[in-house]
Amino acid sequence: MKTLVRPLAAALIVAGALAPAANAAPAAPADQDTAILAAVQRDLGVNAEQARDRLAADRRSGETADRLRKKLDHRYGGAWIDRSGALTVGVTRQADVGLVSGAAAEVVARSEGDLDAVKARLDANVRSAPKSVPGWYVDLPTNTVVVKSHPATLAAARAFVASAGVGADAVRYAVTDEAPRPLIDVVGGNAYTIGSGTRCSVGFSVNGGFITAGHCGTTGASTSNPSGSFRGSSFPGNDYAWVQVAAGNTPRGLVNNYSGGTVSVAGSQEAAVGATVCRSGSTTGWHCGTIQARNSSVTYPQGTVTGLIQTTVCAEPGDSGGSLLAGTQAQGVTSGGSGNCSSGGTTYFQPVGEILQTYGLTLVTNGGGGDPNPPTGCQNSRTRHSGSLSAGGQVYQPNNSYYQSTVSGAHVGCLVGPTGADFDLYLEKWNGASWTVVAKGDTPAASETVNYNGTAGYYRYRVHAYSGSGAYTLGITNP
Repeated sequence: MKTLVRPLAAALIVAGALAPAANAAPAAPADQDTAILAAVQRDLGVNAEQARDRLAADRRSGETADRLRKKLDHRYGGAWIDRSGALTVGVTRQADVGLVSGAAAEVVARSEGDLDAVKARLDANVRSAPKSVPGWYVDLPTNTVVVKSHPATLAAARAFVASAGVGADAVRYAVTDEAPRPLIDVVGGNAYTIGSGTRCSVGFSVNGGFITAGHCGTTGASTSNPSGSFRGSSFPGNDYAWVQVAAGNTPRGLVNNYSGGTVSVAGSQEAAVGATVCRSGSTTGWHCGTIQARNSSVTYPQGTVTGLIQTTVCAEPGDSGGSLLAGTQAQGVTSGGSGNCSSGGTTYFQPVGEILQTYGLTLVTNGGGGDPNPPTGCQNSRTRHSGSLSAGGQVYQPNNSYYQSTVSGAHVGCLVGPTGADFDLYLEKWNGASWTVVAKGDTPAASETVNYNGTAGYYRYRVHAYSGSGAYTLGITNP
């Protein structure tokens, strides 16, 4: 598929007439603009209020799932949203049910890590997969790995699983007529061109260029509109690539909404299974659906691609490489699928996080191009702030207030927490009505670094003692 995201679109500027109050409480960001709401209503059959409530609930579910994944560690059985919109979190011990707050708890036999390990055995045995098996994926609600098979060839699918040494109790079979293929359209629409004519679409802007699907071009291939070259590409196995653009092309944190405007990209927080997502593509425009599964393996005629996001969003040839968003959070780039936008179908996406990590790239967010190489490290922080927190406590810096940047550029926060504790760092921006988290560091470590390219505006840092107590130091550098 090939998808369109206009790389030279103007930045979306969000500004308030008044500065925020120093003690203004953070609130949910207004990230569901008219185009997103209209597409969700159209494709999911809901009204405006239901669409708005659903997107807000999905965002809260993603935050809850992140928190519980961290708390439960290897006992985490995954999280999923059901048709009613309720979030369920799997736990592998009855004793952990009481640790789950903000979601329903379900005791499961296998952790998410266990399921990933089962799927990894199938991935390692890909050469034995028959063509009648179009893919397999981790299915969190059933706590199994689902293997897809054409109706007349279930025996071949079972033989493939057995040859991988996978236990029968961990696998479930789904009969399907699905025949996935990379959705490349050599004529394309309003997109970038590879070589002498093949076309694909920009996925998301990164420092120095953009990411897209690997099947769109090989390393070294040249592009036009924007001009550049593929600096890295992987397909099959993976389906990702990044293009470095030539001088004069400015990456923007924006996605074409095919309604005459753009959607601002705020980050790349992973959405839960069952969450609402929308895709931008140069053939079919803007369409929405839900996440069916993560860590899905898909077999194309060219080979198997692993680790994909499986969705109900429709797509057609010409949509490849394009953007998948949950609200304003980048999720993946379009890989391939089956069906079309008339009858529906299944579409797969290469997760954004893996692409950024593989090539050492940084997502451009909120239209802020800034310095493509922002400063790193804490040694030269412009200002420093110190304090002490008890477990569960939080504080806003600088000095329980905020700061103003009048130009675009890099905001770098360096937090050093007490040994043995887990302190997290959040950068928030005032959107004219409320504070919105635009970047965060929330690993299980005591120290965190936040690095964000943003436009002019009001910002503040929130230091949170997730666990443990003690003194901290926060270094801040801003444009």
